[in-house]
Amino acid sequence: MIQMPIAALIALIALSVVLLVAIAVVSVGIATHRVTLSFAHRDENDVDDLSDDTAALLSMLPGTSIVVDEHDSVVRSSPAAYQLGVVEEDAIIDAKVLKAVHEARKSGGKRQFDLTTSTPDRYSVDRGGNDHVTAQSVSRPNWLKVTVARISEKFVIVLVTDVSEVVRFGQVRDSFITNVSEQLLKPTQALSQLADSLEHGDFDSEQIAKDARLVRSSCNKLNHMVSDLLLLIRAQEPITPSSANRLNVMEQLRATVKRLEPEAEQAGVRLHLKGDDALVINGLADQIDSAVTKLVENAIGYSKDNGVVSVSASVSKDGKQAVIRVIDQGAGIAKQDQDRIFERFYRGASQNERTADGVGLGLAIVKHVALTHHGDVSVWSAAGQGSTFSLTLPLAQ
Repeated sequence: MIQMPIAALIALIALSVVLLVAIAVVSVGIATHRVTLSFAHRDENDVDDLSDDTAALLSMLPGTSIVVDEHDSVVRSSPAAYQLGVVEEDAIIDAKVLKAVHEARKSGGKRQFDLTTSTPDRYSVDRGGNDHVTAQSVSRPNWLKVTVARISEKFVIVLVTDVSEVVRFGQVRDSFITNVSEQLLKPTQALSQLADSLEHGDFDSEQIAKDARLVRSSCNKLNHMVSDLLLLIRAQEPITPSSANRLNVMEQLRATVKRLEPEAEQAGVRLHLKGDDALVINGLADQIDSAVTKLVENAIGYSKDNGVVSVSASVSKDGKQAVIRVIDQGAGIAKQDQDRIFERFYRGASQNERTADGVGLGLAIVKHVALTHHGDVSVWSAAGQGSTFSLTLPLAQ
């Protein structure tokens, strides 16, 4: 009488684990891209000093290349070198690279090393209509492999390979293993504990009820995680605007906020909503609801007791986009975490009792919903001053 339900529970949780892992494998991909090489010319006279064979060879290189003359001036460079933060105007701005250039020019041979740079601000595009200048899309570090060698008495070449996508994939993989495995273990441990109690004839009703509640709670969290993964997979195809998917922004926000009010009240947080009732976008109601829900739940989770979470909708300054903002008065997000919070499975170090059970999919879902709706999501945060997330979506035409 007792063994059948336990067997069924174990089979159910095993099936859920298999489904979860299968979904995770599908959802974690490596974005690959091809770099088309072209060159920025500083001085045609300097470029002419390069032999025809050397110039032809440089044009065939698949990565990023930089040619430096005896005065440390950049005479030929791939555009990517500027975006990667290695070259500025006509000079190499990274001290480590410049030192390697001097050594190669003096003694020949080649130097190979790893380098981490930041993309200059002017290459980071704020697609939020420039009406909230402190909130910009998060800029990620660039992880590079650099080779420096002398190619003649006058010229030194710098070859740069951008391995950022590989590094980021490794970070996503590690975060997935750490965070998701914890969530997978909790239901199985709870089931094992309940099974032990029943197997050894420990029929203390209070203990069995306690174990059963733990099993239910763990299974609910697992179901929530599977649902998030499925939602993340669905939020991949771009939305095609049409009369069938016109959505009033404030109507959707009212429905979402009303549904979340009990959760906010239980956490001792007040929700405040305001906005422009005329804003209409092309979008899927369930995806917009999911994205806003994740932002509001995050804000509630990190808010202090008696705090206020503000949700607003307004038109951008250029009049082409709707900007949905969720503002909290929490502790803020550390700068090192801001670089990664939109990654799948990444969780920052500043977790609390309300947020401890998450697996780091919420903001990844928000990002993908924004992209499928041809929009963007950005964050502004400062220690002790809370956070502002801005979801920017094109207005319906």
